[in-house]
Amino acid sequence: MPYRRLPKTDQARLRALKQAIFRSGEVDFKHQAINYRAINEAQRFLMLFENQVAQYQANFDSKVSDNKQYRHKVRNARMYISHFIQVLNLAAIRGEIKKAQKELYHLDPSSHTLPDLSTEEKLLEWGKNIIEGEQARTSQGGFPIYNPAINKVQVHYNIFKEHYTTHKLHKKTHNRSYENIEDMRAKVDTIILDMWDQVENFYKDELPYAKLQKCQAYGMIYYYRKGEAKLTPEGDQQIINDRAKQTKLEWSETEE
Repeated sequence: MPYRRLPKTDQARLRALKQAIFRSGEVDFKHQAINYRAINEAQRFLMLFENQVAQYQANFDSKVSDNKQYRHKVRNARMYISHFIQVLNLAAIRGEIKKAQKELYHLDPSSHTLPDLSTEEKLLEWGKNIIEGEQARTSQGGFPIYNPAINKVQVHYNIFKEHYTTHKLHKKTHNRSYENIEDMRAKVDTIILDMWDQVENFYKDELPYAKLQKCQAYGMIYYYRKGEAKLTPEGDQQIINDRAKQTKLEWSETEE
């Protein structure tokens, strides 16, 4: 007998619920393989789960779209902050600004390496440092740094900063939606498992192929193991024939 496996995707879960409910509505009371309590629970959770899946998908699509835009804002901010610091370091090396003035930017006067800009938090920190540092230096009479000018750096920094906050909110919403649907998946799997157990138990005395067909009508999914022979109507007929022969043999032995 092939083995069954619970659905692995949300769409497969929805199909399993819908098919079990649909099939139960097709048969009369005497032939109900699933009890009323289980069907009623499946109907109730079908609506809830369907809505939750739709909401999760909408949040996921929004997250994907937001991530694409956000990555672009992060890349621009990192590029302009990095380029500004490099130009500032070159100006200090050439003696166009005093090395000691680098402290206004929270930079080490004796080092010309870039600070760590690998994380978004570091970008927020260093963007703020160089904007405030440039404003402080120029307010003391220093010539502004160009290519890029601090105004352009500030534009890209502010865009990134705004999207950083929005991105965090989207991420929080997505995580909450994911937790909600994970909880529902566990409950739906329990409901499906209970219904499938009831169906298999109801048809436990059927011949293998007949049982397979009747269980599949309720949406149950079966898989054959490697090398396992597939069930067929002919296989069921062979079992019937073998049983008939055995019965005749037993009758013959009794008569003797």
